This record gives sequence, C-alpha cells and structure tokens, in this order.
Amino acid sequence: MTIPPAVKLELLKKMLLTRLFEEKIVSVYARQDMKTPVHLYIGQEAVAAGVSQNLRAEDYVFSTHRNHGHYLSKGADLKPIVAELYGRATGCSGGKGASMHLVDTAKNCMGTSAIVGGSLALGAGAALAIWLRKESRLAAVYFGDGACDEGTLQETLNFSALKKLPALFVCENNYYATNSPQSARHAESVISKRAAAFGVPSASADGNDVEAVYEAAAKAAAHVRAGNGPYFLEFSTYRWKGHVGPDCDYEKGCRPRDEFFEWVKKCPIERCLQKLRDEGILTEALLEEIKNSINSEIEEAWNYAGTSPDPAPKDLYTDVTS
Repeated sequence: MTIPPAVKLELLKKMLLTRLFEEKIVSVYARQDMKTPVHLYIGQEAVAAGVSQNLRAEDYVFSTHRNHGHYLSKGADLKPIVAELYGRATGCSGGKGASMHLVDTAKNCMGTSAIVGGSLALGAGAALAIWLRKESRLAAVYFGDGACDEGTLQETLNFSALKKLPALFVCENNYYATNSPQSARHAESVISKRAAAFGVPSASADGNDVEAVYEAAAKAAAHVRAGNGPYFLEFSTYRWKGHVGPDCDYEKGCRPRDEFFEWVKKCPIERCLQKLRDEGILTEALLEEIKNSINSEIEEAWNYAGTSPDPAPKDLYTDVTS
C-alpha cells in the first residue's frame, strides 16, 4: 500500500496530539486539583492514530479506561474532555464521569467504561443496530490483552460472526493487565488466533509502527464495510506509564527496567519522525509549527476548564439512573 504524504502527516499529528495531551496531564497532575485517576496512553499512540485514520465521521468508537488517545484521534472536542478531567459542569459527562467515562456523540465516540471488556459487548450492540438499520457505518471496538481474559470476548466474537456484524475489533496488546504479564495469563501469546475459532478473519501487526497499523486497519475496515462481517486486529505495543497515574511503574518493581527501556527505544512517534524526515516529507520548521499548533489547542482547553463552573448541587442526580 502506498500511503500519501498528506496521510502520513495526519498520522503524525494524531500521535503528537495524544502524546502532548498526556504529557500535559503528567506535568499538572501533582497539583492535586485533577482528582480523577488517569490511565495514560503514552507509548501506544500509533494504534489509535492508524485505526482512526481509516474511520469515517459516522463510524462509532467504543473505548476503555485508557481512552484519551482513541477519542482524540477520532476528533473529539478537546475542551469538554479537559473540563471533564477537572470535574467541571462543562465536561463531556457533566463533570460526573471523569477520565474513564468520556463521551462525544457529535464525533460518534459513544462513551467509555471502566469495566474491563465492557467495550466489547457495547460495540457489538452498536454493530447490531447498524445491521438492523442497514446503515453504512461500522463500530470500532478497542480493548486490551487484559480484556481477553474475560468470557465476554468469546461471546461477542461468536455473536458478531453469527450475525456478520459490521464490527472492527482492535486489541491493543501491551502485555500487561495492571501488573500481571501476559506470559503469566495466556497459554497462547497470539491473541488474534482466537478469532479463527469463530470464523473471524484477523491480523497481527507492530502497534508501534503507525504505517503498519494504518495498512492493517485499512484492509480490515474495507472487509467490514463490504458486508463481510467482523474483523479482528491485534497490535503489539507498550504503555510507558503505570497502569494508572503519571508514574513509571518499573520504578516500583512492577515491570522489568530493561524491558521498559527496550520498548522506549521503539517509540512510535520517534520512528515516524525519522521516517518522514528520511522521505523529505517533514522539515524541522514544519514539525515546530505542528507542535505549536497542538500546544496552543491544549492550553486553550486547559484555560476553558479552569474557568468553567463546578456542577451545581441541584444537578447531583441529573442524568443519573439507578
């Protein structure tokens, strides 16, 4: 597949937006005015960027507790997201959901859940609605290797294959469920092989190579859009921060130090930057312009959140069901 230079730059911009956004959170989190737990996406940016570049505006996205990159890459509005992180009334969930419960229905980002594996059934439900309405869209469903320990994965794959639902399943295998390595949990390390049991086509690719992600997602999305049923993608990648919070958990003995730094050498953004420089697509001046534009957008969103009101006590039970 030949990827046009303009698309390569868009992939880079998506990754940089997520990285700079997450680094902003790291830089301010110690102030303690952001009360929500945060599950940061640093290190995994290529997956969301490469998949999202193949999604259309009308396509649904269902995400996980580690959701920032998925929503930013789909084009979700930055200001309500930041306001939500600070629990403001202008937040995308009214200040009640915080980091793990983001939503932007205008971009068809349909809400995230802290339930491990929860995105699987929700995404399949949306794909069923698409199928029943005979709509020309798909549901992209993100989940991690930890979610694959849940029976929901097998049940969802079976039902989706049975009904030939327009679902694109995206497994981000970062090799850890909290601090439990995949090797201690899975007898077979290649998760995508599970899809074959249900007749679902699958592919595995380097999740730190944004062009490899883009190409795999392009093939998968084309399969789904053609009415051929679901497709399963597995991308190998690695989160740099702890399961939750801005710290690096290798410092606490939760992961091997050498393993961490080997993955840092595979930084998806640095790999992309070097490739675009070598191809003459990216100059240092253009890179600086892109970063400045993103940083301005991020600062504007933080200012918006900082001047937004807290939710009113009378709204405590608004939009809440029991």
